[in-house]
Amino acid sequence: MQKMIGTRRRYKHWCFTWGIIWMLPAVACAQHLQADDTAVWTPDLGNVKYRNPVIYADYSDPDVCRVGNDYYLVASSFDAVPGLPILHSRDLVNWTIIGHALPRLIPEDHFAKTQHGNGVWAPAIRYHNDSFYVYFPDPDFGIYLVKARHPQGPWTRPQLVMKGPGVIDPCPFWDNDGQAYLIHAYAGSRAGIKSILVIHKMNRAGTQVIDKGVIVYDGHGIDPTIEGPKLYKRHGYYYIFAPAGGVPQGYQLVLRSKHIYGPYERKVVMHQGNTSINGPHQGAWVQTPDGKQDWFIHFSDRGAYGRITYLEPMKWVNDWPIIGVDQNGDGIGEPVETYTTPHVGKIYPLRVPQTSDDFRAHELGLQWQWQANPDPTWYYLKAAGGLRLYARPMPRQARNLWDVPNILMQKFPAPAFCVTTKIHFYPLQVGDQAGMVIMGTSYARLSVEQQSDGLHLMYVTCTHADEGHAEQIQVNDPLRDSTLWLRVRVDSPAICTFSYSLNGKDFIPIPGSFIAQPGKWIGAKVGIYCIGKQKSNDAGFADVDEFRVTPATD
Repeated sequence: MQKMIGTRRRYKHWCFTWGIIWMLPAVACAQHLQADDTAVWTPDLGNVKYRNPVIYADYSDPDVCRVGNDYYLVASSFDAVPGLPILHSRDLVNWTIIGHALPRLIPEDHFAKTQHGNGVWAPAIRYHNDSFYVYFPDPDFGIYLVKARHPQGPWTRPQLVMKGPGVIDPCPFWDNDGQAYLIHAYAGSRAGIKSILVIHKMNRAGTQVIDKGVIVYDGHGIDPTIEGPKLYKRHGYYYIFAPAGGVPQGYQLVLRSKHIYGPYERKVVMHQGNTSINGPHQGAWVQTPDGKQDWFIHFSDRGAYGRITYLEPMKWVNDWPIIGVDQNGDGIGEPVETYTTPHVGKIYPLRVPQTSDDFRAHELGLQWQWQANPDPTWYYLKAAGGLRLYARPMPRQARNLWDVPNILMQKFPAPAFCVTTKIHFYPLQVGDQAGMVIMGTSYARLSVEQQSDGLHLMYVTCTHADEGHAEQIQVNDPLRDSTLWLRVRVDSPAICTFSYSLNGKDFIPIPGSFIAQPGKWIGAKVGIYCIGKQKSNDAGFADVDEFRVTPATD
């Protein structure tokens, strides 16, 4: 198995940009780690039991490593910025976001505009030589490496380990003799080949592939779309954990061999079986600090909610893993809905990934991401508190909000929840608008807009926005006040109803509802924005006082 070494360190909280590193007080960077949120999804049941998913949010393609008593999770982030979120847990159940390994995506000019579905695909995280290594693929450019001594950063600028379109889902492995290897899959959309796994040698530093590589497994005919490999070693066997069969209906496969280049035996170790958890696959094997328990983190695709994160017990039978619980004795595990919490030596307090934000810090909360590399003039945090979003003009080529980069969003955090935000709007030109949006391939927005006769409340939907379809105006009512509260309630299955208030107490419902849609390889998101239609030497703006995520109550 991979080395799980190191003692627990007291990490300082770092804030950084490439080329410039500075340290802020821990409270400044950690302010968003656990604001006064009311948890909308709690996996920790409080009785030494947990329920799945352990993260009801779109942290797709998760990989996890353990260092001492701490677990660190990294996930795909595609074109969202900052990218490569890093989450932390002490018990595999309670997780918080502690940073991002990519403050900006590269090439920077390429990601200055929206690149839906492109960017950062399935990464891998390992701890080696007292440093964290994250390998991630961009299917259009190749496989990159970023490193850090501390999981909060600072992280190095991405280094290209292997150039080439279509190489995806990398995972490093250092053997007992120090030789480094890299296993990966192929994306047929870029490479023109797929359903194979390839292993390369790397230099010992793990910074460069040094050979052409060899195919170690061909899934054609039996395991189509095999991808997402993770490479481990245990009891003299090399193990490749890999999903196959496609995302919504896939299964978890394990290959094993006494030699790193094979030949490999295969075994399906987890599938949906008789459960309601579809496509349970692609993730990471970890152990408890005492080495007595094995666990597996994976995802399940839930449409508008994205690829949400599950934790499964794992055991070994005849040097084969069984992931989940083998309900019918066929040797294949099925995912669990509830289970006993991992035995990690103590009980830790409830923690959930951050959602609400009062914008009192001088940095955006770690839950926020843009649709492209941000420009400095898109926003500022105010010293007195609050977030200012500037009405920057939409890109000329933008057909609708799908193509607008300066939209600030976060993931859906639960099957049902409510979001309320307070906005003060100060437009300068006709066409300036600010509001709240539920974003996906189709979207809905509730906003205030400056029109020729004054302010208007706008409720707008856009079906098949990714195909360039025009927005459809559902509500266009004159508005007497430039300060208002906007609210959206999301109920399962992703049914969104909007409302607004002029006093923060009495909310007026918007007629009808909108069913949220996933984005490109991601779940739907909820966020805020401010844009304009005209370019000038100044810009209107919206001041946002708060963004509150609360349970959806009747």
